[in-house]
Formats: sequence, C-alpha cells, structure tokens
Amino acid sequence: MLVTAYLAIVVLLALCVGLELTARRLVPPQSTPTAAANPAFRRFQRTFLRAYLLALWADWLQGPYLYKLYRHYSFLESQIAILYVCGLASCILFAPFSGWLSQVLGRRRTCLLFCLSYSACCLTKLSTAYFVLILGRILGGLSTSLLTTTFEAWYVHRHVDIHDFPKEWIPSTFTKAATWNHGLAVGAGLVANLLAEWLHLGPVAPFLLAVPCLVCCGWVVLTDWGKEEAEDGAQGDEQKLPFGAPNAGVSRLSARARFSRSCQDGLRCLLSDRRVMLLGGVQALFESVLYIFVFLWTPVLDPHGPPLGIVFSCLMAASMAGSLLYRVATSTRYHLQPGHVLCLAVLMAFFSLFMLTFSTAPGQPRPRESFLAFLLLELACGLYFPAVSFLQGRVIPEEKRASVLAWFRLPLHLLACLGLLALHGEISGTGGGEEGNGTRHMFAGCAVMMLAALMAVVSLFTLGRNDTELRLEGTRDEGELD
Repeated sequence: MLVTAYLAIVVLLALCVGLELTARRLVPPQSTPTAAANPAFRRFQRTFLRAYLLALWADWLQGPYLYKLYRHYSFLESQIAILYVCGLASCILFAPFSGWLSQVLGRRRTCLLFCLSYSACCLTKLSTAYFVLILGRILGGLSTSLLTTTFEAWYVHRHVDIHDFPKEWIPSTFTKAATWNHGLAVGAGLVANLLAEWLHLGPVAPFLLAVPCLVCCGWVVLTDWGKEEAEDGAQGDEQKLPFGAPNAGVSRLSARARFSRSCQDGLRCLLSDRRVMLLGGVQALFESVLYIFVFLWTPVLDPHGPPLGIVFSCLMAASMAGSLLYRVATSTRYHLQPGHVLCLAVLMAFFSLFMLTFSTAPGQPRPRESFLAFLLLELACGLYFPAVSFLQGRVIPEEKRASVLAWFRLPLHLLACLGLLALHGEISGTGGGEEGNGTRHMFAGCAVMMLAALMAVVSLFTLGRNDTELRLEGTRDEGELD
C-alpha cells in the first residue's frame, strides 16, 4: 500500500494538471474584464481571501489523522463512532443558529468566534480524556457551521451593500476560493503526512499546526477586515446595537423574528416545489454517505500500513479531477447538461460502494480494491458538487436559498448520525471486535442509500424533462459554485 499510495498521488496530480490545461482551453475565464481591472475590487477580494483561505487550510489540516489520533489514544471503534456522532449532532444543533449569531454579534465578530472555537477544538486533541475529546467535537461542529456560512455572508454583504460592486462579480471570488481550496486540501494531506510520519511527531501534530493558522486568520479578520469596515464608518458590518444600548433588546427580538420568518419561508419553498424536495433528497442521501465515508476510510486502510496523509491527498486530488472533469464536460465543446453529470456522479458513487461491500469482507480484505473504490467515490464527489450547486441555483430562489439549504442539512446530518450509531451498535454487539461485518454492512447500507439517491435524480429529471431552468444554455453556467 505504501508504493500504491505514492504512485497514485503522482498519477492523480498529473491528471489534474492535464485536465486544468484542457479546461482552460475549452472554458472561457469567469471573471469579467471590468472586475479584473478594478483595483478597489481586487483589493477587497484579496482582503477576504487572505482570511478565508487560512481558515480553510486550518480545517483541511485536521482531516487526515483525526481517526488515527483517537486510535492512538487506544479508543475502540465504537467509542470513536460516538465521537463522530457528537460532531455531527453539534452541526445539527448549531447550523440553524449560525446565521442568527451573525445578526446578533456581527459578521466579523462571528468570524473571530470561529477562530477562537476552532483553536480550542484543536487544543482539546492534546488530552486523552474522553469527555474533553467530546467537548472538542462539539466545538468542531460549531466551528464548521460558522465556517460554511459566516465568511461568505461577510463577503456578500460588503460586496453588494457596502461597496456596491455588481453581483455578477461575486462568482469570480468564489471560483478563486474553490480553486485554491482544492490545492489546499491536497497540500494539507502532504504537510500532515510530513509532520505525523516523516518527522515522527505523531497524529496530534497537524492539529497543533492548525492553531497558529487560525490565530493568523483571526489577526487578518481583526486588522484587515477591521480597517476595511472602519473606512465605511457606521455601515461597516451590521447596524447592530451593543448589549447595553437602548433598544438593544428590541433589535435582538427583531433578529430572532427575521430568523424565524426565514426558516418558515425556506420550509414553505421546500414543501411547495417538488423539484426542490427531490433535490433536497438527493443532497441528504448523497452527502450523508460522505460523512459515513469520512469515518470509515481510515479503519479500512490503516491496518495495511499506508501513509494516511498521502492517501488523504490522493482522495482530494481525485475530487479535484472530478471538478475539472465537470468543467470540461459542460464546456461548449461537449455540452453535457449538469443533470446528466449529476446522474453519472450518483451512479459512480453507487458502484464504488458496491465494490466496497466485497473488498471489505471479514478475513478477506482487499485494500488496493478498497483504495480504488475510495478514489472513485471522491471522483464522483468532484462531479457531484458543481452539478448540484448549479441545479440549486436554478430551482431555489436566491433570497430563500440559505434557509432552504439549512433545511437540506438537517436530514443529511440525521442520516449520518443514525448510520454511525448503527455501526456503533453492531460493533458493540460483537464485543468491539473489528473483524466483524459492521463495516461491510455499513457500506451495503450506503449503497442502498445511493441507489435511492439515483432514483430521486431520475424522478427529478423525469419531472422537469422540458424544464429549461434545469438546462445549461450555450456555455457553462457561472452557478457552478455556491
């Protein structure tokens, strides 16, 4: 497996370079000349990306060795499953309130709260106490909820409401962020592997490296973002009142009322449009399987001695290759529709999970086949995310998108929690042994969920066969990124 992992990363990186060159030739640049030539916009964009990319880098550093760290502390697989469930449950708990926190504390302060909570989450990994690690997972769930909402909310608010830049320029920033995000994910695996295995610092080292990255992110938010807001005076972040100010309670009641109304509007949109409901079903089924996969890939491969950081980089490179394939497939030359790509992605994911039900058979593990199946699953993810993002942009009204997506995430996290709890129950029922059928049964259950997602995709496009909103006109749509 050692040679396989290093060979795979070389091949995948070469594939990504080839696909990037092909995509640049086939797909015109997303940013408009006016945006690229506007020095104020470019300065604002750089200010945002400096903080956001540091936050993403710190997040990716924690991916390769999380499970390995818990095993290093001699916890059983059933105990580790509960730790993962605590993280997912905290996401369910905090996700609806992340937008409300931004309204009460202010977007910039909420970003600082993210840096503080995620740093505390990383520092809890120094402890071997189970309760402290559970607390760390809860803080991680809070931090993840803030990362996925607050940074983007700060950028969009200032882009539109403060600087009055055209909305058409927003995708150019998030296109840059997504491009860097893929590279950061691959690099995080390589750096984590360097620290944990080549330098023999142990699986806790990547988490400790994430802390100064988060401190730097917080410093950028505090200084550069603070300077950006100070230049605009009172309109800087939000028209919010301090806690002791007159009418502060009324302001917060108003924020709660807006939050409640937003949730109701999102649920009404979800229930009134069958296309939105089917798309939400696809997202819940597909992405809950990914959460379960995040838990399972390390125990499947680690007993066979691969460098986990390199394996993680391979998985991220496969996802990057899928994203680049989407750009090529939906270009004016090939003109595949995002719906077709989504169907292909779900079908590939189903096939990879079907493979894993055989390659993880007790007593007859086939790690190379499992590794290949994991790479296929990540390739499918790279195709899935831009395709589903395009469709969400077409069927969900922009003003209700945040609340509808929050409702999508609720069953997503619940399904992932139930899956991990089922795995915990099966492992506990066999005395905590790892040679049982728990992992194999979980992959079989995930394959069934992916088959249900495939049926939902087919239903969606049977329903909207003649719906022009679900189709791509002429060129690749800029809604590839959310």
